[in-house]
Amino acid sequence: MRLTTKGRFAVTAMIDLGLRGGASPVALAAISQRQRISLSYLEQLFGKLRRHELVNSTRGPGGGYTLGRKAESISVADIITAVDEPIDATGCGGKEDCMGEGTGPCMTHELWTNLNAKMIEYLEGISLAQLVAQQIAKGVLEQDDAGQRVAPPAPKPIKITAPNSVFALGDTLTK
Repeated sequence: MRLTTKGRFAVTAMIDLGLRGGASPVALAAISQRQRISLSYLEQLFGKLRRHELVNSTRGPGGGYTLGRKAESISVADIITAVDEPIDATGCGGKEDCMGEGTGPCMTHELWTNLNAKMIEYLEGISLAQLVAQQIAKGVLEQDDAGQRVAPPAPKPIKITAPNSVFALGDTLTK
C-alpha cells in the first residue's frame, strides 16, 4: 500500500480545520497558506470531503468550511476513503484475479487481503479528535478566554534578581 499525497494532504487539511474550525468557517486559502498545499488541490479534496459529509461549506464573505460531524466521529479511514484513496495492498484491487485473464488469486492474495483489513482497522481506530488533541498537546494552538484557538504565546523572559558575583552577594549581606 502506498499512501499518496491525496490522502496525506486530506488528513493534514482536516487536522488544520479541526484545530481552527469552531463557530466560524475556515477559508481554504488560510489552510493552503498554513499547510503549503495548493489552493486548487484543496478545493478538489474538499469537494470530495463535502460529498461524503465530512465537511460543510459556507459561501460568501467570511465563508469557508466547518466539520460536518463531530471530530470524534470522523476517522482517518473516513477521510482517506472520501478522497478516493484506495487502501489496498493487493495487486488485483481485491478482485481475486491477480494474474489477470481469470487465473484466480495469486499465492499471496490472502496475505495482502489480511494486511488491508488490519490497515483499515487501524485507520478506523484513529479519530480526527485524537489527531487534533495531539497537535494541541504539542503546543500548536491554545485557546484564549473566549474559547477561540490562537497560537501559543511567546515565552516570557526570566528576570534574574540574584547577585551575579561573590562581591555583589557580599554587598547584599552587609546591607
